Formats: sequence, structure tokens, C-alpha cells
Amino acid sequence: MVLVTKWQGAYYPTRTAPTEVIAVSYAFNNQIFEMRNCSCVLEGDIICWLNNAGESERPQESYFLERFACGGDCLSRPGPSSQVAPRAFYLLSTASSKSHSSLLKYGNDEEFKFALWGLNELIGSQKVSNELINDEGVIPILFNRLGSSKPYNRLAIIQVLRRMAWKNAENKEKMVDAGYLSLLVKSLTRDVEERREAVGLLLDLSDLIAVRRRMGRIQGCIVMFVAMLNGDDPVASRNAGKLLNTLSSNTLNALHMAEAGYFKPIVQYLKEGSDMSKILMATALSRMELTDQFRAALGEDGAIEPLVKMFNAGKLESKLSALSALQNLSIVTENIQRLVSSGIVVPLLQLLFSVTSVLMTLREPASAILARIAQSESILFNQDVAQQMLSLLNLSSPVIQCHLLQALNNIAAHSSAAKVRRKMKENGAIQLLVPLLKENNSKIRSGALNLIYTLSKDLPEELTEQLGETNISCIVNIASSSTSEDEKAAAVGLLSNLPISDRKATDILKRENLLPILISITSSSIATSTPTTCWLVESVAGVLIRFTNPSDKKLQLLSAEHGVIPLLLKLLSSESPVAKCRAATSLTQLSQNTLSLRKSRNSRKSMWSCVPPSADAYCEVHDGYCYVNSTFCLVKAGAISPLVQILEGKDRQADEAVLSALSTLLQDEIWENGSNCVAKTAGIQAIIKVLESGNVKAQEKALWILERILRVDEYRVQYGESAQVVLIDVAQNGDPRLKPTVAKLLAQLELLQIQSSYF
Repeated sequence: MVLVTKWQGAYYPTRTAPTEVIAVSYAFNNQIFEMRNCSCVLEGDIICWLNNAGESERPQESYFLERFACGGDCLSRPGPSSQVAPRAFYLLSTASSKSHSSLLKYGNDEEFKFALWGLNELIGSQKVSNELINDEGVIPILFNRLGSSKPYNRLAIIQVLRRMAWKNAENKEKMVDAGYLSLLVKSLTRDVEERREAVGLLLDLSDLIAVRRRMGRIQGCIVMFVAMLNGDDPVASRNAGKLLNTLSSNTLNALHMAEAGYFKPIVQYLKEGSDMSKILMATALSRMELTDQFRAALGEDGAIEPLVKMFNAGKLESKLSALSALQNLSIVTENIQRLVSSGIVVPLLQLLFSVTSVLMTLREPASAILARIAQSESILFNQDVAQQMLSLLNLSSPVIQCHLLQALNNIAAHSSAAKVRRKMKENGAIQLLVPLLKENNSKIRSGALNLIYTLSKDLPEELTEQLGETNISCIVNIASSSTSEDEKAAAVGLLSNLPISDRKATDILKRENLLPILISITSSSIATSTPTTCWLVESVAGVLIRFTNPSDKKLQLLSAEHGVIPLLLKLLSSESPVAKCRAATSLTQLSQNTLSLRKSRNSRKSMWSCVPPSADAYCEVHDGYCYVNSTFCLVKAGAISPLVQILEGKDRQADEAVLSALSTLLQDEIWENGSNCVAKTAGIQAIIKVLESGNVKAQEKALWILERILRVDEYRVQYGESAQVVLIDVAQNGDPRLKPTVAKLLAQLELLQIQSSYF
């Protein structure tokens, strides 16, 4: 084997035994590092060496790569010999190209790495011909290694392939194989640098028709391009965007892009494509399972306007595909305003009134879109739209009826729709709707029930008459038998809107045995907390106010016997402030009659004349014998603590009703006993809290209760100081209507003379 050594400033070929190769070559490397300017001498010696050495003496390529490539780091960190090593490698490759290609094909990872490095340098310096690359099959070799190589080699392979593609157009033609493209798409899922190089190479190849055709067919290719477009790497994002733009010339690719969340191509087809392309895109949009985010993005990208244009100006097929697509997009609120702004409402209504048979297939999607548009208050610009829909109810198919009822419910529910609701009622909406309560179609029945409920809020006195006994019985039956929580809530809500003072309505509900139904419904619903169950519980609590009317003790007794009082206590712990407020109101009404119903200890006439009353029945507050189901005593029912807990909470909506219930314990005959009861449950501090942060009506009731409680010396001493701070603040900053009562309380606390003119 021939090596080069240095002696007295000159270079000499040297033969050495194989056992000395490592030591001599290391010294040889040192000479290269030190004397880069002698590369010509080295080059000549290497040529002599390669030409003169026998096959058995010729070293393997890896030998030179190890010694001329700076220990394997030249690709990433060029060392002192990097200017010499590529030339040395080139001499070796030209002398032994066959063994070089075999190294690329069969070399281990390290050998392959150096071979790639050398190949990259050769291509860059144009020292290797395209014929040699073709003859040795370098491109197929590199793609074969791409699938199994380590990450650093994969990156280098793609970089070499990119350089080949730049240098020679023929090389691109050799990379169009679907298998090769699939390998590059797989690289799109890997680390940042490899992704960047892979998408760059695919972009370089995309000027070939075959590549564009095949890329769109590779599974996951378009999805990855869209992901990279939205990624953080600006270079990869830009290249992915260019590729998507190139591929979008194919309509199928544009659809795949839309499925992946990139909508600009499909919107462009809707705006500028042929009629058939527009129909294709609209039909695809109508069938896509889009997320709400994607629907909103389509609206933002401008899909609504061309679809509306297709509906207005296109032929039947265009109209149908456009309406179906708009129906899909109208699910999200962001697109509803876009639809209103497009001016589609009037054409949709005109379509619903059309009797042309060819247009009948369009009525269902049109009614569905109107139902969605009705969620926006903008629809109220046309005051007659609700009446027009009502007139169509009995002339439409069940599906269209459902959509129209949904639209009418949305319109009537708007806070600014008072005039529309009044006009609907004046034009006989309830009479038109009540026959639908007997519909077998649950959606139609529920829609009609919900609409009557909404309209009934403004009909306090006329509702019973407008519904009639038969329909009230039907509504009770729905509340009892429906399997839909929403339908039950609407039915009970409608019953709660019947005028409380209407004895006829009360008698109908008693005959229909409503109380057990309500208790059963609430027992199964109060444990869950959804908007529908909350509405249901609130409605039940509203109906119970009717059955605890203080002017009808027999009705109160009937309610107590059915277990209404324990139910009211449960409602005090519900999550709904409205339910709490209504439950407290019912307890107030019951407690108003407790004094007259309790039996005094000193009374000779006793309903328990045969059996003496239990000691447990004695009530210290009412100073007599009380029972939950006969005297409706709040103390015996255990209602005081849950009432006080409501006052201690953060929500202030039920304060007035709760204080009304507590005030029934401080009536003239029993105020001192009631004060003791409230104090035992830590209620005084809770009442002071209401005085500090409640509304005016709640503050009035809190002042009334505090005035009575603070008559007791013990409580005046214990709570006077904390009360006076709040009282002074109310006096200075509160409602003027409260000042006289505040002055009286401050005088009671001896902070102000009773005759003071301060207020």
C-alpha cells in the first residue's frame, strides 16, 4: 500500500504494512491539516498511489472518508481539511466509482453519511456527470435509503435530491414515481428541517404534470400541506401555500383542501368557476361534516355571497345545491348575519309561498334557513314576517311546519319583539296553534307548545279563556306523559303562566290531579342541572304559588297533604335563583296562616281532645302546637336554615322573597320569639348583609325585620355596632325612601335622637 509521508520538507510515496496504516495515516492527516497549500503534491501522490497500488492494497473508500473528512463532522462542522477532503474524495470516486455506488447502496449509516456528503460536494462542484448518476442509479438508491435511514441521513438525502433537481431537469423526471413521492410526503410528518426540505423538493417537482396529478392522490398529502400552511415555519408555510395553489387547479384537490380546513380554492370555484364546478362545490359543501369553526371560516372566506347568488339566479339544480350548502353553513351564528345582509330573507319567503311544483323541493331547505336566520333580531326589520310564516303553517308538510315553528319561536323570543308578539296574538296565533297540541308528531307538538308558552307571558288575564278547558287538560297530559324534558318544561311553564287569581283554572288543574304530577317531575329533575331542567324546576315552583294561595286554606292543606312543603325545601337548595325565589314565596304564603291554624297551649278546645298533643309538636315561635302538614309551620318544617343560607350567598335575586318568609315569624304577637329563632340560625348578620348589598325592596324588608330584632337588648348590644356602620352608609348613599326607617333604627341604637331632622 502506498502512503505519503514528509521528510525534510519534501513528500515521498511510502509503502507500509497494513498494521502500520493507522499510525502513518494519522500523521498523514496531520500534514494535511498543517499544510493545506500542498494539496497539489498530495493530489499527485494520491493519483500515483491509486494507479500503482494493487487491488489488494487499494484502501476502501471509508478509509479515506474517515481520514479526509475530519472525523466525520465535515457535513455539519467543516474542519481544517475541508478544502482538501472533497478533492481527495473526488479522486477516489473517479478511480473507484463502482465501489462508491455500492457504498451508497449498502454502506452502514456512518459510511452512507460520508458518501452522501461527498456526493453532495461533487454535484455542487459539477465534478460528477449526469450520465454517471444515471448509470449508477443514484436517484433510486437515494429514495430506497430514504425510507430506512436515520433522521440526519434522511435530511441529507432530500438535500442531495433537491440539488440534483436544480441542476438537471432530467433528474426531476426520474423522481415522479408515486412511491418516491409517497416517501417525501411521509417526511412531511417528521422534524422541522426535514419537513421544510421535503415540501421544498415537492414544490420543485410540482412543475411536472405527473407530479401534480399523483400528489393529490397520496393519502394525507393535502392534509399535511394545509397543516404546514398554518404552521410556525415561514419557509415551509410559504412553500405549502404555493403547492396548494398549484394543486387547486384540480377540483377534487380543492374539495380535499376544504375537508382539511383550507377553503379559499372552493370559494374561488364558487365565485368564478363554471356552472358545473359551482354545483359540484355547493353540493360537496352541503354534504361535508363541518365543525362550527370550519363553517365560520367558510363564511369569513366569502362563501355566503356566491351561494346566495346561485340561489337567486341559477337554475333548479343550482338553487337546490346552493340552498343545501347555505343550510349547512347557517348552523353557526357568525353566518346568520351574513345571510341577513345578503338579502336572502325575502326570496326565501317568496319561495315558501310559491305553488310551482318544480320549486317544491326547495321549500324544506328554505324553511330550515329561515329558522336559523330568525335567531338574529335583524329579521324583525320586516314586521310581517311572523304573520306570513303563521299563514303557511297549515299549508305545509310536517318538516316545513317544524322549521316554521322553530323560526316563529326564535322571532317571538327576541326581547325587542313585543310588537310582533302582540300582533301575532291579535291575529289569532294561539287559536291557530292549539290544535297542534294534539299532533302525534312530537316536534310539531313541542314547537307549538313552546310558541304558545312564549306568547302566554303577555296574556295574564286572557290565557285561560284562549286555551279553554280541553286544551289545559291536554297540556297537563303532556306534562305527565311526555318523554321530552323540553316539552315537559314548556307544558309546566305554560301552566305557570295561567292567572293565579283565576279560580276556574285552579279547579281544572285540581281535577287533572296536577300536584302529584309536579312532585314526580321535580323529584326526577332537581338532581340534574341543565338549562332545560332549570326551566322545568322554575316552572314547577311557579305553579306551586297557585296551590299555596293564602286566601284558600283548603287548597293549602291539599298541597301539604301531597308533600308540597318538602318539595319547596328542596327547591330552596336548587341552583336556580328564580326557583328559590318562587319557593320562598310559597313558604311565605303558607306561613301567613300558621298563627291562625296553630293550637294554643291554653286553648280548651283542641283538635287533639282525645289524644293529647306530643311535646315535640310545641313550637316556641308560635307559642302553640304546630305540625308541618296542618299548620304549615316553617320552624317545624326546618325551613329557617335554608332560608338564611340563601341570604348568606352571593346571589341577591331571592332576598326579597326570603325576607318575606322570615318576616312571618316576627308578626306582632310573636316578634320576640321570632327574633330568637332568627338569631339562633345566624340570620341577623345575614340580614345586615342584605341591607348592605341588596336591592331597595329587599333593603326595606331587612330594615323592617332589624327594627323588630334590635328591640331586644341582647341583640342590640351584640349586633348594634355592625348594623350601625351599614345603616349610616345607607343613610348617606342609599335610596331616599329608606331614610325614615334608617333614622328610626339609628335612634333605636341611640346614635340619633328620635326627633332629629337629620333626614
